Amino acid sequence: MSTTGASADPLAALASLPGVADSVESVRKAVDRVYGHRVMRRRSNEITSEAALRGARGSAALAGADWALEEVRRRTDFSGDDEARTMGAALRLTAEAGQLLSIWRQSPLRVLARLHLVAAADKAEQVGRPRKEGEPVDEPLLTLELPGAAEMHGRLDGLAEVIIAGGSAPALVTAAIVHGELLALRPFVSHNGLVARAAERIVLVGSGLDPKSVCPAEVGYAELGREAYLSALEGYVSGTPEGVAAWIAHCGRAVELGARESTAVCEALQRGAA
Repeated sequence: MSTTGASADPLAALASLPGVADSVESVRKAVDRVYGHRVMRRRSNEITSEAALRGARGSAALAGADWALEEVRRRTDFSGDDEARTMGAALRLTAEAGQLLSIWRQSPLRVLARLHLVAAADKAEQVGRPRKEGEPVDEPLLTLELPGAAEMHGRLDGLAEVIIAGGSAPALVTAAIVHGELLALRPFVSHNGLVARAAERIVLVGSGLDPKSVCPAEVGYAELGREAYLSALEGYVSGTPEGVAAWIAHCGRAVELGARESTAVCEALQRGAA
């Protein structure tokens, strides 16, 4: 895991990196604005459903299936070409993530395996478990150097230990590190990006920062663009304090944009336009 030094609570230590506290505070204000909207008090289920759809669309866009939102609404069959299957996987993961909140803190590796199983939607021998030495990874949009299986397993176990132990780190920091570490490790033979973003969503919801799941960071990542996403990820993988802080800030900005998206949905509902 990319940390800047030994600590009994390594994620909390990252919160002291330059600029991270500002990102945490900015995210909190953005989330509070959504939850304070009068529409949320009456129609929060509708906002949650819309955020789930838009979040899935954003995550799929980063994985190469950049569809218009109305196309996602219209389609019922996602079994056709690669893009359709990617979109289907993103939608399934969004639905599944909410069912795994109670398991995450006790058994994050079990949750990750389940997410991959849901994303892959087949019974191949490699599905639903971390990859073994020599197994290729089908993740063409992530071109960073791939850690060997032994290193991946060690770091994945370390990440799980930190999650189970808990700590005082802000939710944004924990979510960003889970997201970045899974992208860096690519523990599965496919769908790692989709799984990483679903895991981040679980952290943000389960932490209480966004309990109704109405601030889809995936929307923000798609809006900021794949180039910015990959550039920020490179900073995380570098392990430097500046790179890790920049990744956390990028994740924070994505959450803010997701919050802004749902605020716009609230306002549209208030006007009777949606």
